[in-house]
Amino acid sequence: MILLLDEKNLTTQGLRFTVVGMNDEQCPLFSPEVQQLIARHRVFSGGRRHRELVADLLPAEAVWIDIIVPLSAVYQEYRALDEPVLVFASGDPLFFGFTTTLMREFPGQVAQTFPSFSSLQMLAHSLRLPYHDMRVVSLTGRPWLELDRALIERAAKVGVLTDKKNTPALIAQRMIDYGYTGYQMHIGVRLGGSREEVYSLPLHEVVGREFGHPNCLIIEDPQPTAYDAPIGLQELDFFPLNGRVNMITKMPVRLVSLSLLELERRRSFWDVGFCTGSVSIEAKLRYPHLLVTSFEVRPEGKELMEVNSRRFHAPGIDYHIGDFLSQDLESLPRPEAAFIGGHGGKLIEFVERLTALMGADGVLVFNSVSEETLALFREAIERVGWHISYETLLTVDAHNPITILQAKGK
Repeated sequence: MILLLDEKNLTTQGLRFTVVGMNDEQCPLFSPEVQQLIARHRVFSGGRRHRELVADLLPAEAVWIDIIVPLSAVYQEYRALDEPVLVFASGDPLFFGFTTTLMREFPGQVAQTFPSFSSLQMLAHSLRLPYHDMRVVSLTGRPWLELDRALIERAAKVGVLTDKKNTPALIAQRMIDYGYTGYQMHIGVRLGGSREEVYSLPLHEVVGREFGHPNCLIIEDPQPTAYDAPIGLQELDFFPLNGRVNMITKMPVRLVSLSLLELERRRSFWDVGFCTGSVSIEAKLRYPHLLVTSFEVRPEGKELMEVNSRRFHAPGIDYHIGDFLSQDLESLPRPEAAFIGGHGGKLIEFVERLTALMGADGVLVFNSVSEETLALFREAIERVGWHISYETLLTVDAHNPITILQAKGK
């Protein structure tokens, strides 16, 4: 939607934003309408690269505000103004762009947007690669969650927006580490200008190689397969703790426990006492949208989680080694569901800490192997004001019976 502006009194409109998308051309060509807007504005903003590209087009009296971190300082400069700002942004401003941030910080004050092709669109056109079926994720100052999800779900074609930290080489190495080696990586560098570079390489040729910035990439699987979420990982396929296979949560017990955690409708899951990582790994593979945070007191847990998560192609599990009760949890996503796989004799304290973090909407699952721990769990749940919402007794082969309990807030 285009909003009409008063051409003669542009600087009396108060703070508002016009966002102009652009590519990496050395001498950018804008439409007559955008050229008129540039001529009528006094205040401009964008990245330093944008300023270099448009410097010759700005009025002599132009004021420029660099968009750099911390963005709070940039917002402060904007709020000190009482006139419109023309913002230059890369590609399509509404496609993982700065406009989304502006609309959140300055509701109703983004008056116009003028899109250019996004970098991923330009890369697809350079490759003559149809992209209507491409999944898009951003690693520009963002976590790995959505890329990990795309890989676990075997997405055949994924467009990835990068930054100086999350480079093509780093992404390729992560994909190799977790066994996603069938992909080819297409890399576009400084797209849309005379310095444009495009590469199509197998992952192992990307590792350790530097590419110019800005860049983006498309990973493509030439032989895609449909995603089939696993139901039941075999215990013998896991690398065990000190060779003790019995330390792994048995597959039938694990499946019942996962079903009681109701993870299909939750976003954050904590596995406390992960040991070999079997519950965390199956949760991540079965529910790739999950933020999985895992805790283990044993130092050996580090190797176990790294080996087993890579063995089962399960990236993105955030694990922590050390006493759970001593962990600083403030920076972690709050759990919506939690599984207690080990407690070191501190079951009541674990329940108290977890339920306090989850609140009444959470769900807690515990497997009891003895009458003593069963009584302790009941006592802990009563103490925090929750209730046992489901309970079942399960015997697997010649192993001792296990009571599987689900608890919820009242």
